[in-house]
Amino acid sequence: MDDAFALLRLQLEWGADEAIALEPLDRMRAAEVHPEPVLRAVPPAAQPAAPVGTAAERAVGLAGGAATLEALRAALAGFDGCALRDTASNLVFAEGDTSSTTLIVGEPPGREEDRSGHPFAGPEGALLDQMLASIGLTRSALMLTPLVPWRPPGGRPVSAAELAVCLPFLHRLIGLLQPRRLVIFGGTATRVLLTPNAVRRRPARGWTEARIPGLAQTLPALALPGMTEMLKTPPTRRDAWAGLRLLRRALEEELTQT
Repeated sequence: MDDAFALLRLQLEWGADEAIALEPLDRMRAAEVHPEPVLRAVPPAAQPAAPVGTAAERAVGLAGGAATLEALRAALAGFDGCALRDTASNLVFAEGDTSSTTLIVGEPPGREEDRSGHPFAGPEGALLDQMLASIGLTRSALMLTPLVPWRPPGGRPVSAAELAVCLPFLHRLIGLLQPRRLVIFGGTATRVLLTPNAVRRRPARGWTEARIPGLAQTLPALALPGMTEMLKTPPTRRDAWAGLRLLRRALEEELTQT
């Protein structure tokens, strides 16, 4: 035992720092029994494709690919290129009789439209219903849509950038509905939809023309004061009344031609 202890001390003095087995270790054999693990490259997790093009360009592509109103609504609901969607409570889409030859376009949604998700809601909608009833019409016999589908925060004016990404959807809506005429309420919608020449020489109470991308011909259009303006300034209803009488006459002429 003393000899073994003396031998171990001697090995430590020589610098040995590990125990020596009784039998030599065959490291080649050990590698065969316990091979080193092979590290394989792991591909990175798949990332969603980044949107291609500007928001306005993507809006044009999405809107143009919608073959039905349902598809257009779904495209709008899934479109993330307009910040208005993130602040609005509801998407406000077109409603009414899809076979109607008249499309009414209003200003951007207000508080009541945003809450309900329906165009021309609240006091503005009640005023429209009264005006239509005065010429023997109801909203259910027409198509109604706002200029843009989401309410700007706090009811502020819609910006040029927001219009650029929302208008392709409105243009596609008009292309799908194929109306014979437009009735436009409000100054913003009027400036956006009428041709520049029509805006400059627009008659106070008469038909003018709107040029819609995707349509070969211009559409007859009535440009009337906005609902909010008429609620605040009742005398402006005179022009709207005169315009609606022209609409009634156009519809009567349409019936005689069918």
